Amino acid sequence: MAQEFAEQFRQDSAVKSFDKGHRELMRVNTEKYLARLEEGTNKFVDLQNSKKKTHLLKWKTLENLDRYLLDFEANFTRRGGKVIWANDAEEARQEILRIIEQQDARSVLKATSLLCDEIDLLNYLQKNKVDVAETDFGAFVLDLLQEKPYHMVNRTLHLEFELIAKLFHEKYGTPADATAEQLANAVREIMRPKYMHTEVGITGANFLLADTGSIAITENEGNARLITAFTKVHIAVAGIDAVIPSLLDLGLFSPLWSSHAYGQPSAVYNTIVNGPRQAHETDGPEEMYVVLIDNGRTDLLAEKEQRQGLYCIQCGACAQVSPVYQLIGGHTYQSVYPGPIGALITPYIRGKKDFNHLSFASPLSGKPDQVCPVNIALDKMLLLNRKDAIEQRLVPQTERKLWQGFAYFMERRRLLDFFGGKTKNFFLRNFFKKLWGKHRELPSLPQKSFSQQWREQQKKKN
Repeated sequence: MAQEFAEQFRQDSAVKSFDKGHRELMRVNTEKYLARLEEGTNKFVDLQNSKKKTHLLKWKTLENLDRYLLDFEANFTRRGGKVIWANDAEEARQEILRIIEQQDARSVLKATSLLCDEIDLLNYLQKNKVDVAETDFGAFVLDLLQEKPYHMVNRTLHLEFELIAKLFHEKYGTPADATAEQLANAVREIMRPKYMHTEVGITGANFLLADTGSIAITENEGNARLITAFTKVHIAVAGIDAVIPSLLDLGLFSPLWSSHAYGQPSAVYNTIVNGPRQAHETDGPEEMYVVLIDNGRTDLLAEKEQRQGLYCIQCGACAQVSPVYQLIGGHTYQSVYPGPIGALITPYIRGKKDFNHLSFASPLSGKPDQVCPVNIALDKMLLLNRKDAIEQRLVPQTERKLWQGFAYFMERRRLLDFFGGKTKNFFLRNFFKKLWGKHRELPSLPQKSFSQQWREQQKKKN
């Protein structure tokens, strides 16, 4: 199975890499994103200092993760909320379905949530005959097309606007040349009645606030806020890594997220939910659950270095600037988390045997490191993932032996110079050509190495 995922990745990468239309679309989108990013981050008095602070806060949180999670649970349950702990995706799905069945509900409203995508909640609920209405515009479009998200934040990054307009024209009778505002209004007209009559709503949570027992949701469309206001039962789904120490820390995390995700100083809607509706409140759910999901995160936490992957605030900036992501797109990764951060954490979430190849899909350009709002050393983490994959014998034995032999010769100059250029070229053609790729010309080595030529010239001078 492991080789099937890797082989599929290679095949899909080969196709996307030579899709000129896709390359141009990604180039244009990247340029737009970089312009927005510059505009958003220019609002910071000292951006690098803000990044350092979030890095330290995340370090502090993970060093004391058990305490902060228990603090969150205690403060959340004090106001009538309920916390459910799920070890893996299956547990989380079953618990969410159980809540829905307890309410005798056959339909739910769902806001965009990476955790819901990670545990494949949509398909699971639909298989159990629960009607799920996607309220986020991008998720709504993808549901119509039966496609997976292309990016963590900009989910329809790969779709041209004209295609979406045509889809709505055929499906809902909107004008063929409809504007973005007209399409958004069409979705609003479809969804608004459902907010008033659907009893169960599901959202994600950008951050869990330990000191207040609250969840923070950051969005641009307001659909998650409507879910929290009108549904009878609110289910928030979050990873155990979403917790931060204090409500006050939102003043740092929220602007960093919105500037790197949207290129905005602040998202349009920033909602803090403290639990179910209290006696003096006019709206909010009667019941509220927070499903805390592990799903491989404690395995990543156990790693002394790679645990930095849990610092991620899921803004998607690293993917936007990644040369590999720009070339092969989001679907190729076969993961909810594409790009460098996905290459780092997916092996822990979905299994190292199946997804260790993602750690090798990076040129280590340094660009994702520079853009990361929490200063994750992504290149270093990917190198450590590669090291672990080799030491744990997760790469093919032939490949491992080949590189061991290569390293053995490269570390021994005299042995390397013992063989002439013809022998070396024969070795490269027969053992490294496939690794080099069919689209690149394999270099031809001269008969004498640079070291040999240098020594000969020095002798002539003397």
